[in-house]
Amino acid sequence: MSAPTADLMDYSDVLARFEPVLGLEVHVELSTATKMFCGCPTEFGAEPNTQVCPVCLGLPGSLPVVNKQGVEGAIRIGLALNCAITPWGRFARKNYFYPDQPKNYQISQYDEPIATNGYLDVPLDDGSTFRVEIERAHMEEDTGKSLHVGGATGRIHGASHSLLDYNRAGVPLIEIVTKPITGAGERAPEVARAYVTALREVVKSLGVSDVKMEQGSVRCDANVSLMPVGATEFGTRTETKNVNSLRSVEVAVRYEMRRHAAVLAGGGTIVQETRHFHEADGSTSAGRIKETAEDYRYFPEPDLEPVAPEPEWVEQLRATVPEYPWLRRGRIQADWGISDEVMRDLVNAGALDLIIATADAGAPANEARSWWVAYLTEKAKETEVELADLPITPAQVAEVIALVEAKTVNNKVAKQVVDFVLAGEGEPGAIVEAKGLGMVSDDGALRTEVDKALAANPDIAEKIRSGKVQAAGKIVGDVMKATRGQADAARVRELVLEACVQG
Repeated sequence: MSAPTADLMDYSDVLARFEPVLGLEVHVELSTATKMFCGCPTEFGAEPNTQVCPVCLGLPGSLPVVNKQGVEGAIRIGLALNCAITPWGRFARKNYFYPDQPKNYQISQYDEPIATNGYLDVPLDDGSTFRVEIERAHMEEDTGKSLHVGGATGRIHGASHSLLDYNRAGVPLIEIVTKPITGAGERAPEVARAYVTALREVVKSLGVSDVKMEQGSVRCDANVSLMPVGATEFGTRTETKNVNSLRSVEVAVRYEMRRHAAVLAGGGTIVQETRHFHEADGSTSAGRIKETAEDYRYFPEPDLEPVAPEPEWVEQLRATVPEYPWLRRGRIQADWGISDEVMRDLVNAGALDLIIATADAGAPANEARSWWVAYLTEKAKETEVELADLPITPAQVAEVIALVEAKTVNNKVAKQVVDFVLAGEGEPGAIVEAKGLGMVSDDGALRTEVDKALAANPDIAEKIRSGKVQAAGKIVGDVMKATRGQADAARVRELVLEACVQG
C-alpha cells in the first residue's frame, strides 16, 4: 500500500526511527554538434522533427556510427569523478517500449560502462565535505519528447492526444550512477542537492555540456529508501524521475523520506515504482512499477564495434581535467581578497568565470570585475539574456580595458566601444580606429576648446580666477561635450586651471 500525499511523518520523527539510503542517477546531455550515432544536429529549440534522419529514427537498413567527441566527453567526466576508464567495452540494446524512442530500444551500455568505481567529495553548506561513491558512468542516447495535449496537468492522464518530437532522440547522454549513499542522516536531502550541484559544476567546468537544467541538459532521478535504525538491509526504493532543479532534488528527497516513513509506520509496504515530482507543492505521485535490469532484455549492440580507448589518449584527456570549481573559487577568493558574500554574488550572477577569463586575457582582476558586474550586467538585463550569452568575449573586454589603460579611450568612450562590439561591429581596437573614437590628446587642440569654453562663460572663468576651482567642472563639461567625450577629463581640468592662472 502507499500513503496519500497528505500522509507524511514529521521529519524529526523520520530521523528518530529510520536511516535514509539514497541513490542518485544524473543524466547529462553532451554539447556535441551532432548526435551520438548519426550526423543530425543537436540544436536546442529547433522546429519539431527537423533534426532527424534514418539512423536516429531507426529505419530499416540504417547503421549507427559512434561520435568520437561523445566518447571523449564521457571519458573526461569519468576522469573528473576519479573513475577507472574501461579499456574495452561494448554498447548494448536496452529494450522497452516508449513512444518517444522511435527504435523501441535504446543504445546504451550495460555490463561494460565507460567509467566505473569513482567518487566525488562534495562540499556542503557548512564547509564540510561528504564523499559520494560513484558506481558507473555510461554512454547512451537520449529519447525524444512527448507533449500531452488537452489535459490539466500536462501528463498523459486526461490528455486528448499526444505529439512526439524526435529531435532529441539520439543526443549523446551520459548517465552517472552513485553507489548507495548511506550515513547522511538528517542531511540526506542537503547531500542530494549538494551532490547534483557539485556534479553540475564539474561537468560545466569540463566544457562538455551547457548543464542547463531548465532545458533538460541535466536531469536527476532520485532513489530513496528507508531502513529502521540499527538495521543493515536496505528498504524498498522509489525513484523520483527527471527532477530538473537543484532545489527540487532536495525537496523531493525530503518528501519521499517523510512519505516512506508514514507508510512503514502505518504497517504498509513501499512499492518499487517511479514517481513524478510536482514543482507546485513539492509532492510526488505514483508513476509506473519500476522495472529491473532483466526486464530490459539487454544484449550487445550488433551494429557497433566495441569502444577501446588507447591508454595514451586517456592520459592526454586526464591532463585536460581542470581544478574542481569550488577549490578554484577558494583559491581565487584568497588571491583577490574578497568576502564570501561578494564571491557568492559573483557566482550567482554567472560572472565569476567571465571575470577570470578576462583576467587571464591580461586585464587587472578588479577592472574585469567592474566591467562584468556593472555595465555588462546592465546590458544583459536590458536585452534579457544571461551574462554569458552576451555577444562579447572576455578577450574583447580585456582589450577594451587595455585601451582605457593606454589612454587610447576614456571610460565613457569605452562603453560606446562595448556597445559597438555587442552590435557585432567588430573588434574593439578596429572599432576605435574606424569610428575615430581615439582620445583627443593634443594639448593644442584641447587648449583651443578650453579657451572657447572660458570665453563663452566669463562669469565662470572669473570664479575660477578668484579661487573657486570647483567651478572648473562646468568648463570641463563643455570641453568634453565639444570633443564628443574623447578628451581626458583630468588633463582638461589641468588646462582650465592653467589658463585661468595665466589669464
